[in-house]
Amino acid sequence: MSAQPPSTVGRYLAARLAEIGVGHYFAVPGDYNLVLLDELLTDDRLQLVGCCNELNAGYAADGYARATGGPSAAVVTYSVGALSLVNAVAGAYAEDLPLIAISGGPNSNSTADYELLHHTLGKVDYDYVRDMYTHVTTESVIVMHPSTAAAQIDAAVETALVTRKPVYIEIASNVASAQISPPLPRRFAGPPASDPDSLAAAVDAAAELLDAALKPVLVAGVKLRPYGAEEAFAALADASGYGVAAMPNAKAMFDESHPAYMGIYWGPVGWQGCADIVESADLALYAGATFTDYSTTGHTSAVDPSKMILVHPNQVVLPDRTFTDVALADFLDALAPRLTRNATSLDAYARVRRPAGDPPAPSSDERLTTAALFGRVRSLVDGDTTLIAETGDSWFNCINMPLPSGVQFEIQMQYGSIGWSVGATLGVCLGNLDRKVIALIGDGSFQLTAQELSTMIRCGVRPLIFLINNGGYTIEVEIHDGPYNRIKNWDYAGLMAVFSADDGNGLGLRATTVGELDDAISRADGHDGPVLIEVVIDRDDCSGELLAWGAHVAKNNGRPPRRTF
Repeated sequence: MSAQPPSTVGRYLAARLAEIGVGHYFAVPGDYNLVLLDELLTDDRLQLVGCCNELNAGYAADGYARATGGPSAAVVTYSVGALSLVNAVAGAYAEDLPLIAISGGPNSNSTADYELLHHTLGKVDYDYVRDMYTHVTTESVIVMHPSTAAAQIDAAVETALVTRKPVYIEIASNVASAQISPPLPRRFAGPPASDPDSLAAAVDAAAELLDAALKPVLVAGVKLRPYGAEEAFAALADASGYGVAAMPNAKAMFDESHPAYMGIYWGPVGWQGCADIVESADLALYAGATFTDYSTTGHTSAVDPSKMILVHPNQVVLPDRTFTDVALADFLDALAPRLTRNATSLDAYARVRRPAGDPPAPSSDERLTTAALFGRVRSLVDGDTTLIAETGDSWFNCINMPLPSGVQFEIQMQYGSIGWSVGATLGVCLGNLDRKVIALIGDGSFQLTAQELSTMIRCGVRPLIFLINNGGYTIEVEIHDGPYNRIKNWDYAGLMAVFSADDGNGLGLRATTVGELDDAISRADGHDGPVLIEVVIDRDDCSGELLAWGAHVAKNNGRPPRRTF
């Protein structure tokens, strides 16, 4: 057996990224990572996507991980680049995405030689970036010598896959091209499996409680997708006959065309009739759910811990006991055949629901409204669509939209970083080139990250972006208004020509009436490049759900401090 030729640290990292399914990495160059980028470019299984700034690169990596269901990567330079990236990495941590943040670093001799360096805080202390990343990753390493590089890289990659969280790998600038042994084949572990005894006991206890309940329900939570439990949850719904609801950040993680689907459970702003059934159930199984002020409408959802089974990624919590080392998908799979079918909650929902009728069709010369816009968007969505909703009124309008089977819906509700959707749209497009991508983005959010439109044009991806121009931060207006919620208007549609320049094919259109919107959608159909349709909406035109939700969140935010003495 002939010996394999030596590799380098950078090529070793590239090989590991390719092995775990990363096909594109999002990068911004800087002098500390230039040699590393050279080494990554030698692997033709990987494609570099140059982004306009590090934050957008991180958002793109976030979207890529969502689209592929696997890991993603962003490559930046030391300190000024890595600290610009950190907000996107924090969002990926909150949203359970295995984003691998990679940074070039100072020469490995700089600390020993007591050198002051550029892009730093002006003191000889170069671990501070890694230290900051420890708060938003599950592993943060600095590769300072070729002899430790392989073990450090492999450990960090495996940690990302096991925890479904980001990791940080910093590689000293003089180490990236250093020779090391080639990457040998190995298997990386995924999320941990269940302890058999704990799993069996959890299933026994849960099945006993559920079979004794009169009108149990199932509620889908946001952790289903990152922990690979969507199919197991669907099988449980089929077997149990229970009525099924979804938390707002888990929309489309359960097929909305399923006969057991009751809608979105979002407390007082959820789907009509759904909260009545969920909150009156004598037992509700929440699979992968999180209960934040946003997902519970300022903690107004009437959830009773004594009537809940909480199935977390690695444990099951019953009203009177907890079972650890139980994986979410394993538990749902094992529970399904153990339950006696019970359709009582679904029958009750059939009695209280009021089927929504289609609103009257607006005339073509009517000024555009939110209702008219989202009515048109609904007609464009099919089973091959990924729908992306930016923080704001797009959340509420998209969550209220019934979606056909197969739709992938993306929302960043846990972290809620406005501007996320622009970069995420790029990543989603590159992560699954065969899907139609539609993004709904408000003007305030768009102004934070707009320049990544140019990367979409450069890459030739074809999202359809509806830019909602209503003059400011509508979601903030409904929580707490002030002059800071107004923004400078832009010629949003005109930006597509600016970013296209003389070598791109972006298309920008503008609509103020229903007829103009229909014409714009018609022009967008089949266009070979990204399309942005600027939709002009009155500032006070927002969903009733946003109005109610904003009032509850504002009340929760504004609680007076408790006395501590």
